[in-house]
Amino acid sequence: MLKPIEWDDEKKELILIDQRKLPHKLEYFICRSYKDVAYAIKEMVVRGAPAIGISAGYGLALAEIYGDNIYKAYETLKNTRPTAVNLFWALDRCLKAYKEGKNILDEAKKIHKEDIETNKKIGKIGEKIIDDGDNILTHCNAGALATSMYGTALSVIRFAHYNGKNIFVIVDETRPRLQGAKLTAFELKYENIPFRVITDNTAGFLMSLGKVDKIVVGTDRILKDGTVYNKIGTYSLAILAKYHNIPFYVAAPLSTFDLKSKEDDIVIEERDEKEVAYIDGVRIVPEGVRCYNYAFDKTPPNLITGIITEKGIIKPNEKEIMSLFD
Repeated sequence: MLKPIEWDDEKKELILIDQRKLPHKLEYFICRSYKDVAYAIKEMVVRGAPAIGISAGYGLALAEIYGDNIYKAYETLKNTRPTAVNLFWALDRCLKAYKEGKNILDEAKKIHKEDIETNKKIGKIGEKIIDDGDNILTHCNAGALATSMYGTALSVIRFAHYNGKNIFVIVDETRPRLQGAKLTAFELKYENIPFRVITDNTAGFLMSLGKVDKIVVGTDRILKDGTVYNKIGTYSLAILAKYHNIPFYVAAPLSTFDLKSKEDDIVIEERDEKEVAYIDGVRIVPEGVRCYNYAFDKTPPNLITGIITEKGIIKPNEKEIMSLFD
Protein backbone atom coordinates (compact mmCIF):
# COMPACT_ATOMS: atom_id res chain seq x y z
CA MET A 1 0.00 0.00 0.00
CA LEU A 2 1.29 3.45 -0.91
CA LYS A 3 2.27 5.58 2.10
CA PRO A 4 2.61 9.16 0.90
CA ILE A 5 3.28 10.56 4.40
CA GLU A 6 5.68 9.11 6.97
CA TRP A 7 7.19 10.51 10.14
CA ASP A 8 10.71 9.51 11.17
CA ASP A 9 10.91 9.63 14.99
CA GLU A 10 14.66 9.10 15.09
CA LYS A 11 15.60 11.85 12.64
CA LYS A 12 12.65 14.11 13.55
CA GLU A 13 11.65 14.68 9.94
CA LEU A 14 8.60 14.35 7.72
CA ILE A 15 8.96 12.19 4.60
CA LEU A 16 6.61 12.91 1.70
CA ILE A 17 6.27 11.26 -1.69
CA ASP A 18 7.12 14.08 -4.11
CA GLN A 19 3.99 14.00 -6.22
CA ARG A 20 5.47 16.43 -8.74
CA LYS A 21 7.77 13.65 -9.93
CA LEU A 22 5.07 11.00 -10.43
CA PRO A 23 4.39 8.87 -12.39
CA HIS A 24 7.89 8.69 -13.86
CA LYS A 25 9.87 8.75 -10.62
CA LEU A 26 9.05 7.70 -7.07
CA GLU A 27 11.08 10.18 -5.07
CA TYR A 28 10.76 11.58 -1.56
CA PHE A 29 10.80 15.12 -0.22
CA ILE A 30 12.25 15.51 3.28
CA CYS A 31 10.85 18.21 5.57
CA ARG A 32 13.09 19.24 8.46
CA SER A 33 11.29 22.47 9.36
CA TYR A 34 7.82 23.98 9.21
CA LYS A 35 9.02 26.13 6.29
CA ASP A 36 9.84 22.96 4.34
CA VAL A 37 6.30 21.71 4.99
CA ALA A 38 4.80 25.05 3.93
CA TYR A 39 6.77 24.88 0.69
CA ALA A 40 5.67 21.28 0.11
CA ILE A 41 2.00 22.20 0.50
CA LYS A 42 2.15 25.40 -1.57
CA GLU A 43 4.12 23.81 -4.42
CA MET A 44 1.99 20.63 -4.39
CA VAL A 45 4.73 18.23 -3.38
CA VAL A 46 1.85 17.00 -1.23
CA ARG A 47 -1.77 17.62 -2.24
CA GLY A 48 -5.25 16.39 -1.47
CA ALA A 49 -7.21 17.85 1.45
CA PRO A 50 -6.54 15.16 4.11
CA ALA A 51 -2.85 14.86 3.18
CA ILE A 52 -2.40 18.63 3.38
CA GLY A 53 -3.95 18.65 6.86
CA ILE A 54 -1.80 15.82 8.16
CA SER A 55 1.36 17.39 6.73
CA ALA A 56 0.50 20.77 8.26
CA GLY A 57 0.07 19.11 11.66
CA TYR A 58 3.56 17.64 11.40
CA GLY A 59 4.81 21.03 10.23
CA LEU A 60 3.58 22.64 13.43
CA ALA A 61 5.19 19.78 15.37
CA LEU A 62 8.52 20.54 13.68
CA ALA A 63 8.18 24.16 14.77
CA GLU A 64 7.76 23.01 18.38
CA ILE A 65 10.63 20.52 18.17
CA TYR A 66 13.09 23.12 16.87
CA GLY A 67 11.95 26.00 19.09
CA ASP A 68 10.32 28.15 16.43
CA ASN A 69 7.52 30.58 17.16
CA ILE A 70 4.42 28.36 17.09
CA TYR A 71 2.03 31.15 16.17
CA LYS A 72 4.21 32.35 13.29
CA ALA A 73 4.50 28.76 12.04
CA TYR A 74 0.72 28.37 12.36
CA GLU A 75 0.08 31.46 10.21
CA THR A 76 2.67 30.44 7.61
CA LEU A 77 1.19 26.97 7.23
CA LYS A 78 -2.37 28.30 7.28
CA ASN A 79 -1.67 30.62 4.34
CA THR A 80 -0.22 27.99 2.02
CA ARG A 81 -3.54 27.14 0.33
CA PRO A 82 -6.96 28.75 0.90
CA THR A 83 -9.68 26.30 -0.13
CA ALA A 84 -9.10 22.88 1.50
CA VAL A 85 -10.69 22.95 4.96
CA ASN A 86 -8.67 20.01 6.37
CA LEU A 87 -5.62 22.31 6.48
CA PHE A 88 -7.28 24.64 8.96
CA TRP A 89 -8.97 21.82 10.87
CA ALA A 90 -5.68 20.01 11.53
CA LEU A 91 -3.75 23.17 12.40
CA ASP A 92 -6.46 24.35 14.79
CA ARG A 93 -6.54 20.95 16.46
CA CYS A 94 -2.76 20.92 16.92
CA LEU A 95 -2.72 24.52 18.18
CA LYS A 96 -5.45 23.68 20.69
CA ALA A 97 -3.34 20.76 21.96
CA TYR A 98 -0.37 23.12 22.32
CA LYS A 99 -2.42 25.64 24.31
CA GLU A 100 -3.53 22.82 26.60
CA GLY A 101 0.08 21.93 27.32
CA LYS A 102 0.10 18.81 25.17
CA ASN A 103 2.74 17.69 22.70
CA ILE A 104 1.94 18.81 19.13
CA LEU A 105 3.72 15.81 17.65
CA ASP A 106 1.46 13.42 19.57
CA GLU A 107 -1.60 15.22 18.20
CA ALA A 108 -0.24 15.16 14.64
CA LYS A 109 0.41 11.42 14.93
CA LYS A 110 -3.11 10.93 16.23
CA ILE A 111 -4.58 12.82 13.25
CA HIS A 112 -2.45 10.69 10.92
CA LYS A 113 -3.57 7.41 12.48
CA GLU A 114 -7.23 8.46 12.54
CA ASP A 115 -7.10 9.36 8.85
CA ILE A 116 -5.95 5.87 7.89
CA GLU A 117 -8.84 4.27 9.78
CA THR A 118 -11.32 6.82 8.43
CA ASN A 119 -10.32 6.18 4.83
CA LYS A 120 -10.66 2.44 5.37
CA LYS A 121 -14.18 2.92 6.73
CA ILE A 122 -15.13 5.15 3.79
CA GLY A 123 -14.01 2.41 1.41
CA LYS A 124 -15.88 -0.35 3.20
CA ILE A 125 -19.07 1.69 3.43
CA GLY A 126 -18.84 3.21 -0.03
CA GLU A 127 -18.11 0.04 -1.98
CA LYS A 128 -21.72 -1.01 -1.36
CA ILE A 129 -22.87 1.53 -3.98
CA ILE A 130 -20.71 -0.21 -6.59
CA ASP A 131 -22.31 -3.05 -8.54
CA ASP A 132 -20.47 -5.90 -10.22
CA GLY A 133 -19.64 -4.80 -13.76
CA ASP A 134 -19.79 -1.06 -13.07
CA ASN A 135 -17.82 1.49 -15.06
CA ILE A 136 -16.86 4.17 -12.53
CA LEU A 137 -15.65 7.62 -13.54
CA THR A 138 -13.46 9.65 -11.17
CA HIS A 139 -11.90 13.11 -11.37
CA CYS A 140 -8.56 14.44 -10.11
CA ASN A 141 -6.89 12.21 -7.48
CA ALA A 142 -8.72 11.25 -4.30
CA GLY A 143 -6.57 8.24 -3.57
CA ALA A 144 -3.84 7.21 -1.15
CA LEU A 145 -1.68 10.02 -2.50
CA ALA A 146 -4.29 12.57 -1.40
CA THR A 147 -4.57 11.14 2.10
CA SER A 148 -2.49 8.95 4.41
CA MET A 149 -3.56 5.60 2.88
CA TYR A 150 -6.43 4.15 0.77
CA GLY A 151 -7.90 7.53 -0.20
CA THR A 152 -11.53 8.67 -0.25
CA ALA A 153 -13.06 8.18 -3.72
CA LEU A 154 -10.36 5.66 -4.59
CA SER A 155 -10.92 3.88 -1.28
CA VAL A 156 -14.46 3.14 -2.49
CA ILE A 157 -13.04 1.81 -5.76
CA ARG A 158 -10.25 -0.11 -4.01
CA PHE A 159 -12.60 -1.96 -1.68
CA ALA A 160 -14.98 -2.83 -4.52
CA HIS A 161 -11.94 -4.36 -6.25
CA TYR A 162 -10.72 -6.08 -3.06
CA ASN A 163 -14.17 -7.66 -2.68
CA GLY A 164 -13.93 -9.25 -6.10
CA LYS A 165 -16.26 -6.95 -8.01
CA ASN A 166 -15.55 -6.77 -11.70
CA ILE A 167 -15.15 -3.01 -12.16
CA PHE A 168 -13.59 -0.67 -14.69
CA VAL A 169 -12.41 2.85 -13.87
CA ILE A 170 -12.49 5.85 -16.21
CA VAL A 171 -9.96 8.47 -15.16
CA ASP A 172 -10.29 12.12 -16.14
CA GLU A 173 -6.79 13.39 -16.89
CA THR A 174 -7.73 16.52 -14.89
CA ARG A 175 -6.16 19.60 -16.40
CA PRO A 176 -4.15 21.61 -15.78
CA ARG A 177 -1.83 19.59 -13.49
CA LEU A 178 -3.00 16.18 -14.71
CA GLN A 179 -3.52 14.62 -11.28
CA GLY A 180 -5.79 12.00 -12.85
CA ALA A 181 -3.45 10.98 -15.65
CA LYS A 182 -0.37 11.05 -13.41
CA LEU A 183 -1.50 10.15 -9.90
CA THR A 184 -4.79 8.24 -10.13
CA ALA A 185 -3.47 6.24 -13.06
CA PHE A 186 -0.29 5.51 -11.06
CA GLU A 187 -2.34 4.20 -8.12
CA LEU A 188 -4.72 2.09 -10.21
CA LYS A 189 -1.83 0.54 -12.13
CA TYR A 190 -0.08 -0.13 -8.80
CA GLU A 191 -3.21 -1.99 -7.60
CA ASN A 192 -3.87 -3.78 -10.93
CA ILE A 193 -7.37 -2.26 -11.19
CA PRO A 194 -8.54 -2.07 -14.84
CA PHE A 195 -8.84 1.52 -16.12
CA ARG A 196 -8.41 3.96 -18.95
CA VAL A 197 -7.48 7.64 -18.93
CA ILE A 198 -9.58 10.15 -20.88
CA THR A 199 -9.36 13.85 -21.61
CA ASP A 200 -11.72 15.77 -19.34
CA ASN A 201 -13.95 16.76 -22.25
CA THR A 202 -14.54 13.10 -23.24
CA ALA A 203 -16.62 12.39 -20.14
CA GLY A 204 -19.93 13.68 -21.46
CA PHE A 205 -19.65 11.68 -24.68
CA LEU A 206 -18.95 8.46 -22.74
CA MET A 207 -22.02 9.15 -20.60
CA SER A 208 -24.13 9.55 -23.73
CA LEU A 209 -22.88 6.16 -24.94
CA GLY A 210 -23.94 4.50 -21.67
CA LYS A 211 -20.33 3.77 -20.70
CA VAL A 212 -20.46 5.41 -17.25
CA ASP A 213 -22.51 3.80 -14.46
CA LYS A 214 -21.35 5.79 -11.43
CA ILE A 215 -19.24 8.85 -10.69
CA VAL A 216 -17.26 9.03 -7.44
CA VAL A 217 -15.09 12.02 -6.57
CA GLY A 218 -13.40 13.41 -3.49
CA THR A 219 -13.69 16.93 -2.11
CA ASP A 220 -11.73 19.63 -0.33
CA ARG A 221 -14.64 21.23 1.55
CA ILE A 222 -18.34 20.58 2.14
CA LEU A 223 -20.61 23.25 3.62
CA LYS A 224 -23.46 22.33 5.95
CA ASP A 225 -26.00 22.91 3.15
CA GLY A 226 -24.25 20.23 1.07
CA THR A 227 -22.35 22.52 -1.31
CA VAL A 228 -19.16 20.73 -2.39
CA TYR A 229 -15.84 22.35 -3.32
CA ASN A 230 -13.57 20.12 -5.35
CA LYS A 231 -11.02 20.18 -8.16
CA ILE A 232 -12.04 22.37 -11.09
CA GLY A 233 -14.19 20.36 -13.50
CA THR A 234 -16.27 18.62 -10.82
CA TYR A 235 -19.22 20.98 -11.37
CA SER A 236 -19.27 20.21 -15.10
CA LEU A 237 -19.26 16.47 -14.39
CA ALA A 238 -22.14 16.82 -11.94
CA ILE A 239 -24.27 18.66 -14.50
CA LEU A 240 -23.54 16.02 -17.13
CA ALA A 241 -24.36 13.25 -14.67
CA LYS A 242 -27.69 14.88 -13.81
CA TYR A 243 -28.62 15.16 -17.48
CA HIS A 244 -27.73 11.51 -18.14
CA ASN A 245 -29.31 10.25 -14.89
CA ILE A 246 -26.01 8.86 -13.56
CA PRO A 247 -25.46 8.65 -9.76
CA PHE A 248 -22.91 11.21 -8.61
CA TYR A 249 -21.23 10.51 -5.25
CA VAL A 250 -18.76 12.50 -3.17
CA ALA A 251 -16.49 10.68 -0.69
CA ALA A 252 -15.19 12.64 2.29
CA PRO A 253 -14.18 12.32 5.95
CA LEU A 254 -15.97 14.39 8.60
CA SER A 255 -12.87 16.61 8.82
CA THR A 256 -13.72 17.96 5.35
CA PHE A 257 -17.08 19.38 6.48
CA ASP A 258 -17.14 23.10 7.19
CA LEU A 259 -20.16 23.82 9.39
CA LYS A 260 -19.34 27.50 10.00
CA SER A 261 -18.69 29.07 6.61
CA LYS A 262 -21.12 30.26 3.96
CA GLU A 263 -20.52 30.33 0.22
CA ASP A 264 -19.48 34.00 0.31
CA ASP A 265 -16.75 33.14 2.84
CA ILE A 266 -14.97 30.62 0.63
CA VAL A 267 -11.89 31.68 -1.30
CA ILE A 268 -11.51 29.77 -4.57
CA GLU A 269 -7.79 29.35 -5.07
CA GLU A 270 -6.33 30.87 -8.24
CA ARG A 271 -2.96 29.41 -9.06
CA ASP A 272 -0.14 30.48 -11.37
CA GLU A 273 -1.17 30.85 -15.02
CA LYS A 274 1.92 28.86 -16.00
CA GLU A 275 0.17 25.66 -14.89
CA VAL A 276 -2.27 26.16 -17.78
CA ALA A 277 0.20 27.61 -20.25
CA TYR A 278 2.74 24.80 -19.84
CA ILE A 279 2.58 21.00 -19.68
CA ASP A 280 5.72 19.42 -18.20
CA GLY A 281 7.74 22.48 -19.06
CA VAL A 282 6.52 22.81 -22.65
CA ARG A 283 4.56 25.96 -23.49
CA ILE A 284 1.27 25.11 -25.27
CA VAL A 285 -0.17 28.62 -25.75
CA PRO A 286 1.39 31.55 -27.65
CA GLU A 287 3.73 33.92 -25.81
CA GLY A 288 1.90 36.72 -24.06
CA VAL A 289 -1.43 34.87 -23.82
CA ARG A 290 -3.18 35.10 -20.43
CA CYS A 291 -4.88 32.11 -18.77
CA TYR A 292 -7.48 31.51 -16.06
CA ASN A 293 -6.35 28.97 -13.47
CA TYR A 294 -9.02 28.38 -10.87
CA ALA A 295 -8.03 25.31 -8.83
CA PHE A 296 -11.55 24.49 -7.56
CA ASP A 297 -15.22 24.90 -8.38
CA LYS A 298 -18.39 24.45 -6.32
CA THR A 299 -21.12 21.88 -6.92
CA PRO A 300 -24.60 22.54 -5.47
CA PRO A 301 -26.28 19.79 -3.44
CA ASN A 302 -29.11 19.22 -5.93
CA LEU A 303 -26.57 17.69 -8.32
CA ILE A 304 -25.19 15.22 -5.75
CA THR A 305 -26.70 11.76 -5.15
CA GLY A 306 -24.98 11.15 -1.84
CA ILE A 307 -21.96 11.86 0.35
CA ILE A 308 -19.95 8.84 1.53
CA THR A 309 -18.46 9.35 4.99
CA GLU A 310 -16.95 7.16 7.70
CA LYS A 311 -20.33 7.26 9.45
CA GLY A 312 -22.42 6.24 6.46
CA ILE A 313 -23.85 7.55 3.20
CA ILE A 314 -26.01 10.64 3.56
CA LYS A 315 -28.04 12.97 1.38
CA PRO A 316 -26.42 16.39 0.83
CA ASN A 317 -28.70 18.48 3.03
CA GLU A 318 -28.26 20.31 6.32
CA LYS A 319 -30.38 17.95 8.40
CA GLU A 320 -28.44 14.82 7.40
CA ILE A 321 -25.07 16.57 7.52
CA MET A 322 -25.67 17.91 11.02
CA SER A 323 -26.78 14.45 12.17
CA LEU A 324 -23.21 13.24 11.53
CA PHE A 325 -21.98 15.50 14.33
CA ASP A 326 -24.62 14.67 16.97
